[in-house]
Amino acid sequence: MSAVVKVWIDEGCITCDACENIVPEVFHVEDDTCIIVEGVNPSEWSDDIVEAADACPVDVILFEVAGGDEAPTEAAPAEVAEAVPVVELATTAESVGEGALDGVMAGDRDLHILFGSQSGNAESLCALIAKKAAGYGLVGHVHDMDGFDLASMAGMKRVLIACSTWGEGEQPDNAEVLFNTAKEAGKVLPGTHFSVCALGDTSYEFFCQSGIEWDQIIEKMGGTRVHDRVDCDVDYDIPAGAWMVEALSRIACVDDSGTFHEELIPEMVAFAAGDSAAAGSGDVASVAMPEIQLVASIFRYDADTGETGLDAWACAIPGHHSVLDLLRTLKATQDGTLTFRDGAADDPTTGVCVNGRLVLPGLTRLCDIARDKGDGAQVRIEPVAAYDVIRDLVVDYSTYDNLRTASKPWFVNRQRGGTHAGKIVIGTMDAVVATELHASNDIGSPQLLHATSDTVPYNRSYMGPAVVCHLWNRSCDPRISDKSRTAIIESLAHTNGVKSETDMASIHRQGSMGKIAAKSVLEAKTAVLAHDGYNGRHGKHVWWYTWSIKSSGKVNETTLYRTVLGPMGLASNALSGVSARMIFGFTRTGRPMFNELLGMVAPPAGIGKMPKQFNSSVENHHEVISIFNEMDGRF
Repeated sequence: MSAVVKVWIDEGCITCDACENIVPEVFHVEDDTCIIVEGVNPSEWSDDIVEAADACPVDVILFEVAGGDEAPTEAAPAEVAEAVPVVELATTAESVGEGALDGVMAGDRDLHILFGSQSGNAESLCALIAKKAAGYGLVGHVHDMDGFDLASMAGMKRVLIACSTWGEGEQPDNAEVLFNTAKEAGKVLPGTHFSVCALGDTSYEFFCQSGIEWDQIIEKMGGTRVHDRVDCDVDYDIPAGAWMVEALSRIACVDDSGTFHEELIPEMVAFAAGDSAAAGSGDVASVAMPEIQLVASIFRYDADTGETGLDAWACAIPGHHSVLDLLRTLKATQDGTLTFRDGAADDPTTGVCVNGRLVLPGLTRLCDIARDKGDGAQVRIEPVAAYDVIRDLVVDYSTYDNLRTASKPWFVNRQRGGTHAGKIVIGTMDAVVATELHASNDIGSPQLLHATSDTVPYNRSYMGPAVVCHLWNRSCDPRISDKSRTAIIESLAHTNGVKSETDMASIHRQGSMGKIAAKSVLEAKTAVLAHDGYNGRHGKHVWWYTWSIKSSGKVNETTLYRTVLGPMGLASNALSGVSARMIFGFTRTGRPMFNELLGMVAPPAGIGKMPKQFNSSVENHHEVISIFNEMDGRF
């Protein structure tokens, strides 16, 4: 074979020493990975490197041979997973063809990547292709086929397509309109070079049919295929990764004039391998979406005058722009006094309410939140509820901060087992428990989470779901002492603790953050009530009574008699004469003896000429809960 000119280590090394045992002059195994010995010339150890690569049990030793005459081993970066080289070894100018790529690298280096996707697999693949493209000197642009302008493709020199198949050989929903347009377009792509990755399922009759059709239609439109289509089954990672590497190395050899230089492919492969560290860095490409016509209505509050209202602007803005991008644009072009918290995309204090959803504006795309329901797309942006507004969309988070400070987040470690790791001992934790703890703590903005509860605006003393989740997660940590865990449960059981939460529906509907938090709040409430033995007015009034109100939408007499009073309460009423007066109609209201059907199913709740005080709809159930909380504190 030809001489090895480059060798590197992919991710996934298990530090087994196999490679170092074969050729220690090249490989050195450390505690967590294997590295290439600095200054080594791989061409001097070619046969040994090949032997070490064959002996590697996880196939992470990758190499290239002079001139690209022989391909890397089967462990070459064909998978979609990123290759992370540990040490990069320079090759000679002759082996890489130094300067040969200067011409092809000049000018336009745009690569346009289109996806047709039903479940998101093709979209994810295209985002990764755009990221990897940087290693080939390309600038990746990902396009959703939905809303894509086919006419713009005529000016594109490089196009890659990933398309899944839906149902029995049908185009996915986001690709159907564009494909129908393409069928009637004619030869409009004479200067376009392309390749297609088709995703499908061999259990269906028309395997990868949509991708096959795109491959045929682009060629029919005059495109030039630089690499053959690959048809992938459900487990698409490896074949799609191999296609991606080969397609990128070829389409990167298309120059600014649209000419494909096939003879430069070996040099391009070597260039990409040498720049793989850069290719593995950076953010995943964003998907370019069509422009949206929308009306943005934004809450305004002037602290000097005390005036409030809404300002509305008609906008045309790309759908992939974030809500924060929209606010910045309006401030820069329309009204410089517009006030909002600006910052990084994941800044937890930038939260706003958009069309009823609590979001971080830098992480929320307009295309995901603005929908045209026949009268145009509308975006209504308001400050987060439960906080005092300072100006426009800026709120004062001090109420949450004070509650968070007062929650006393104790965390006293207890003695527990550990394991030796080198010269130190570290604690261990069950993998399932650790995963659950990490998942339950995956809250991007506790300030937003605090506002998800529809109890908070009515009870500013309630610690709120964010603090509840924080304390509950601490109590679930196996490293905490029993004393600290008990102290946390007692804190949650306080009058302004988790029992004040009316229900979890308002929290649960706030996306993934809400689902995680609602689960923790429910577990905390259950634990607190178990700790209290479900005794006392508070547990009965608030816990069961609020569930009845929220599930039925009505204040229910049966709940009052059977749940709130309980058996002992009913017995005391019988002894006091209350039940007797009700049963025998000792009232002067003139009402019938039986109050609807309740007298039949839950006596004595519906028997007697009592005024019809209940069984009516409740709109502001929080006020009812507040009354019971107040009663519980006084009596």
